[in-house]
Amino acid sequence: MSAAREEILARIRAAAGPAAPAAEVDAAYAALPRSYRRAHHDPSGTDVVALFAERAADYLAVVQRVAEGELPAAIAAAVAALTSVLIPDGLPADWLAELPPGVGLVRDEPPLSATELDRISGVVTGCAVAIAETGTIILDHGPGQGRRALTLVPDFHLVVVRAGQVAADIADALARLDPARPHTLISGPSATSDIELIRVEGVHGPRNLHILIASAQ
Repeated sequence: MSAAREEILARIRAAAGPAAPAAEVDAAYAALPRSYRRAHHDPSGTDVVALFAERAADYLAVVQRVAEGELPAAIAAAVAALTSVLIPDGLPADWLAELPPGVGLVRDEPPLSATELDRISGVVTGCAVAIAETGTIILDHGPGQGRRALTLVPDFHLVVVRAGQVAADIADALARLDPARPHTLISGPSATSDIELIRVEGVHGPRNLHILIASAQ
């Protein structure tokens, strides 16, 4: 039993007085109705991938849906205007098979400083999970994602989301994650606004977020 729950029950027992034994309080607590709404979108009746694409685009991210086999060409087209691209360890090598020769590949070995990362045009990563309801991408910084600084300093972030990684809502997404790992949540390009609601991009992360949603077909 958690300390917080025990404290709540102790207060209930103290307020109820001796006429309500601890066992009765515990039974009353257990009997409380908990008809919570566990999910807002049923994947069996909702195209969660399409919903994720719509919500992510609402945040001004560039969103493309491609077939798995089209990923190398789509990645090459997305980074064609960049001079250098950061590649984290574990990124599938076939994703980079069609990169233009003018795009230099940079590895985080040894770990690059913030100044060195700032000189890199962009980064390509995978993700751990995506949330359809909020249009959010979650990184757990496992293989193909790199440490957090790699996706916060460069100005351009291209992230590949496989269709099977799209969860319907937050509860579904959290159930797929390892709570022991660090998590970074990304909802669109970095942006903020001042008291006059003037939007400024790139303050806390990349100004440009490009999402490729890869499906089997």
